[in-house]
Amino acid sequence: MDRYEIVGGRRLEGKIRVQGAKNSVLPILAATVLTAGRCVIHNCPALSDTALTIRILRTLGCSAEWRQGSIFADSSVLSHLELSSVLTGKMRSSIVFLGPLLARCGRAKIAYPGGCRLGPRPIDLHLDGLRQMGAVVQEEEQHLLCHAPEGLQGARIVLSFPSVGATENLMMAAVLAKRKTTLMNCACEPEIVDLADFLTRCGAKIYGAGENTIEIEGVRALHGCEHTVIGDRIAAATYLAAAAITGGEIAVSGIEPENLMSMLAMLQKSGNEVFWEKNCCCLKAPPRLQALPQVRTMPYPGFPTDGLPLFLSLAAAAQGTSIFVENIFENRYSSVPCLQRMGASIRQEGKVAVVEGGSPLHGADVCAEDLRGGAGLVLAALAAQGISHIEGIEWIERGYEHFCENLTALGAGIWKK
Repeated sequence: MDRYEIVGGRRLEGKIRVQGAKNSVLPILAATVLTAGRCVIHNCPALSDTALTIRILRTLGCSAEWRQGSIFADSSVLSHLELSSVLTGKMRSSIVFLGPLLARCGRAKIAYPGGCRLGPRPIDLHLDGLRQMGAVVQEEEQHLLCHAPEGLQGARIVLSFPSVGATENLMMAAVLAKRKTTLMNCACEPEIVDLADFLTRCGAKIYGAGENTIEIEGVRALHGCEHTVIGDRIAAATYLAAAAITGGEIAVSGIEPENLMSMLAMLQKSGNEVFWEKNCCCLKAPPRLQALPQVRTMPYPGFPTDGLPLFLSLAAAAQGTSIFVENIFENRYSSVPCLQRMGASIRQEGKVAVVEGGSPLHGADVCAEDLRGGAGLVLAALAAQGISHIEGIEWIERGYEHFCENLTALGAGIWKK
């Protein structure tokens, strides 16, 4: 198995253009199933999850070709409406194929999805919403059998939690449903807006994406289009935090700063000079990072749960006491035991973690257990004294394009072995 070897203590500096958003490209590729034409999706990150989504499209009978950062997909023909656990077991977001398949074909069979080990991420909101739209859902031991005998119908749906995945799935299902659908208590993430922009280019009628209430007027059919995926706000924050934790200076382009304001605010509060302009964020680190005020993860525009492991490492290298409260996933603190092995002083109980910064971090052999926790370990290793080895990097490379190469170009001592 591959691993990273990292020599810590090197200052990161330079410029980098951030990849396309992982959390945008996957639902957008699923949404191509709704069209009966050719779609060209630009700025697609070279990730294992992107490759797996292309495999899913091909399994369904679609053609999908990846060329120089763009994916050319044609869903004119759907010859297979079943997704096995071989495909869905590796990626939680594979559930977003359910809404498009039901909307276009009236039936689907999907094995229960897998993905990062972040604790329960129930798909009840997806299924309840689809049932309200007229779908019949049979939950078997290993599969979901779904069909819509009379086609999907518009409905008024109130989500009990602003789930990103459920908002995406129901929005995609609604674009071909009969009559109007109103979704309330929706997720407001930028990736929701990006998906809605793509669907609108395909002929969908969607109003209010990015707000708590979204209205969708169903149409009879969608056509293909060309679309460019937004920049990845979590990847951008990762590189900014890498510069901060190493006392460096960096400019990250290809990102809308307003999409990561909650994380930029925390970087400022830890003593970094942070400034931005259209499509670019810049950071200059202080001589010593300061403790963070209380960090509470919340749905967008609050502080994102994906950002917590990154800032946990930042706090471990800072001066003073930082407090974190995780309100989304119960296993978000997977990196804590490894950070403690690297010398971090962290007390964690339930959804709260207290980080006593000030003690220098040192190199250690650790293992990533999920995507963002693994990225957080890389940040800690970049700041640590000595050499670290990080295993489980397949988790990390699910979300970061050319991660090792990009950090090397910024001056990091990191090698994939």
